[in-house]
Amino acid sequence: MKIVFVCTGNTCRSPMAEAILASKKLKGIEVRSAGVFAGSAPISVNAGAVLENQGIEFDHTSRPLMTEDLEWADIILTMTLSHKQLILQQHPGASDRLFTLKEYVSGAAEDVSDPYGGSYSIYEKTYEELRGLIDRLEQKLLMAK
Repeated sequence: MKIVFVCTGNTCRSPMAEAILASKKLKGIEVRSAGVFAGSAPISVNAGAVLENQGIEFDHTSRPLMTEDLEWADIILTMTLSHKQLILQQHPGASDRLFTLKEYVSGAAEDVSDPYGGSYSIYEKTYEELRGLIDRLEQKLLMAK
């Protein structure tokens, strides 16, 4: 199972989601992340600090979402409905594998809040939100095996 997490700049939410899922070391699961408007930048300072404080080692440089990522992925999980819609406009063939993270794990049409530019505590809240969603994702993936 190949999963790509997508957010805007690939410096906060999607790399945290990637790091959380990768840290679980699930057999047969490959994960990566990208951004719909990403350049090449390090993970945000607070996102990196939160992961480090959770004992998750993660070396990351942001990168744009490429057609190859969409072709590689079995599941494409976006952080917001607008990310999903943007991808759908450009790659309608990915529609059967494209979901928001919350939609995929719980059916909720809600976004994962963006901590960009926020304090460390805001990043902690986003981490906790993502960790809960990734735990639910893990259960869904394990049930599908």
